[in-house]
Amino acid sequence: MTTDPLYPRATFIRRVAAMIYDALVAIAIGMCAAMVAIVVLILLMENGVVSMSGYSHASEAIQHSSLYTTVIQVWVGLWMVGFYVYFWRHGGQTIGMRAWRLRLFSTSDAPLGYGRVIVRLLSSLGGLGTLLVLFDVKHRQGLQDHIAKTQMCVLTKDANHHRAWKDL
Repeated sequence: MTTDPLYPRATFIRRVAAMIYDALVAIAIGMCAAMVAIVVLILLMENGVVSMSGYSHASEAIQHSSLYTTVIQVWVGLWMVGFYVYFWRHGGQTIGMRAWRLRLFSTSDAPLGYGRVIVRLLSSLGGLGTLLVLFDVKHRQGLQDHIAKTQMCVLTKDANHHRAWKDL
């Protein structure tokens, strides 16, 4: 796709609505990932594989250990990053973007590879990069779009179906 999009670029409101939707999904993924990590840590502690650091219960050891809490936070963060990377890389849409008929396209001839998607995620600054859309009235691009050479476009209802993607 070139810099002259087939579909109009997404407005700020539409992007924020998709971000809120995706945040709810990402939080749910994070909660499930945390639950799995905590259960695994408790099982490892109760079976003597990992030290409880002198605490009588595994839950106390996890709560008072900066190492265990950091491991859980990194694990959850990786799952949440993986959510965005996977969906942007495979189809250009997260669940919230699909609900709001948004799709990520490349503005260059290079495909949306893992590197570009990760650069886009990091340069979004946790969603703050989207504020640039308010000031970039002509192009409607966020900081992450400029840096990663992407564009967020609004699809028609027919184009939003996976079967129509081969034509985009």
